[in-house]
Amino acid sequence: MSAPKPYIAHFDLDSFFVSVELLLQPALKGKPVIVGGSVNRGVVSTCSYEARKYGVHSAMPMARALKLCPQAIVLKGNPQYYQHYSNIVTEIIASRVPLFQKASIDEFYCDLTGMDRFFNVSEYTRKLREEIIEKTGLPISCGLASSKFISKIATNEAKPNGFLEVPHGKEKEFLWPLGIEKINGVGKQTEPRLRAMGLHTIKDIAHTPIEVLEQQLGKWGRSLWYKANGIDNSPLETEWEQKSISHETTFHENQTNIDFLHTQLVRLTEKCAYDLRQEEKLTGCIAVKIRYSDFETITRQETIPYTSLDDELIEKAKEIFNKFYQKGRPLRLVGVRLSQLASNGMQMNLFNNQDSKLNLYKAVDDIKNKFGNASITKAVVARKP
Repeated sequence: MSAPKPYIAHFDLDSFFVSVELLLQPALKGKPVIVGGSVNRGVVSTCSYEARKYGVHSAMPMARALKLCPQAIVLKGNPQYYQHYSNIVTEIIASRVPLFQKASIDEFYCDLTGMDRFFNVSEYTRKLREEIIEKTGLPISCGLASSKFISKIATNEAKPNGFLEVPHGKEKEFLWPLGIEKINGVGKQTEPRLRAMGLHTIKDIAHTPIEVLEQQLGKWGRSLWYKANGIDNSPLETEWEQKSISHETTFHENQTNIDFLHTQLVRLTEKCAYDLRQEEKLTGCIAVKIRYSDFETITRQETIPYTSLDDELIEKAKEIFNKFYQKGRPLRLVGVRLSQLASNGMQMNLFNNQDSKLNLYKAVDDIKNKFGNASITKAVVARKP
């Protein structure tokens, strides 16, 4: 029996942060809107299509963006709402497809391979997209193809708010006329080198001997040749859905002292966050577990904006604990679990100086890796109860 044809759908919420802001403030529709950091030091997170007409784009320094489009409306953003809508889309997709990858807060890959035995995959994908639009009010573009690479390019060609299918056997016909800049990963450094070699379209790359590309670009050159020829077998990364990181502690004596219990929460959360960063992951859900002296065990969890930062996770762990712990009732165990793990390529909260914080925590991690986990810890944990 021959292997089933692969079907990979790629969904991308268009100008996601701006689109959410338009739901919150409909009067901004049709205006040049930029979501990002401060005017002096911040960068553009995303912008409306009206702002893009002036040359504004993501990752551009805000000062330059405002020179290009001085009439732009700049918003600091509402990360809690972005996470809320991202969770809604995630739940819809999780309930409709057998396997999916959440590549970022606004981007998803769905493996629909084998579903053609029961459904028209193209029609099924269109209806899924329509359901997302209907339930969220957000524009979303989608590409359907035989691989992740091609489906993502199809999505980009379908924007804004469109659908594009690349039928099996038509991969080269779709790819080859496109410019080399359409390939994800061909950026400011690679593009000039390829053009200097006389390569301007994906077809040009496909017709270049793989040895030449590898000589010029190393392993990336080989990868480019395969992609240009429509060959991509990269699997969906779905670990974030199932895997979790957790730590818990059982006390020698039952405890009721809030300060002591908070100290244990800090210590456990710190250990979880360290493990998270070692695996280069982010978490979108944190749970706190408690066990009373009579062995009644309760776990409460909450979804959070994706992060790997100690202070954010500790604050949330304490908040959850304080909500449901019955003060004065003796505890014998406390635990913390992080789940809905995703690659750290996903966006964290982009508006609160996350990069500098993350670099600080990584520096602390390096010290721990060199001298042991007990070599450095927070004062509240080091303090004896």
